[in-house]
Amino acid sequence: MLERSVLRDLNTLGPKADTIAVHLVAAGSLVDEDPQRALAHVRYARDQAPRIAAVREAAGIVAYQAGEWAEAARDLRACRRITGESTHLPIIADCERALGRADRAIELATSPEASGLPRPIQAELVIVHSGARRDLGEVDGALLLLERFGLDRAQLRPWSLRLWYAYADTLVDAGRVDEAREWFAAAAKVDHDGLTDAAERIEALNSPDGAHADDEPDDDQPDDDEPGEDER
Repeated sequence: MLERSVLRDLNTLGPKADTIAVHLVAAGSLVDEDPQRALAHVRYARDQAPRIAAVREAAGIVAYQAGEWAEAARDLRACRRITGESTHLPIIADCERALGRADRAIELATSPEASGLPRPIQAELVIVHSGARRDLGEVDGALLLLERFGLDRAQLRPWSLRLWYAYADTLVDAGRVDEAREWFAAAAKVDHDGLTDAAERIEALNSPDGAHADDEPDDDQPDDDEPGEDER
């Protein structure tokens, strides 16, 4: 149930490799239904094999889904140091946002490593960057970031749904409710798996108190159901 590359790395640990592998598999099986139990499994694996990149990656992602932002950031940074890769930069930046450190999230989003990431991961990072700007009250700047990345509704991309939703949500924050309805509608149209609450947001905006719909939870904030980039 684990990738061969992960098993190969675990085999360098000798007799305890099988035990750690079992804990990683258990964490993967439990993370959606019981993130806290999954977290216990990856913590054990991490304590036994702190220098294995795949273990630190799993620990970071499970901690993120369990809402343990500081722990998630530490483990994913450790994975980044071991591998030299910045694949999980959006999640690390999102953790900084959740910890109230918007400036640090922006620093990560604008780092040299960010520009070299694959386009789908850049999309996740720009959503986090935009959210961090909103945290600082820079709503116009948040909108501009999303616009510059590309919002063409005529060309559907793998990241379009989340990008359009984030843009609509930011438009609400800017008081541009009519435009927000249009972008929520665009997101709802392509959200065949119900990954967002775009349809519900449209209903909220159409209700008598729709002007206060921006009190709804922001989809670009970290949550327990979605790690960010593995749609990332």
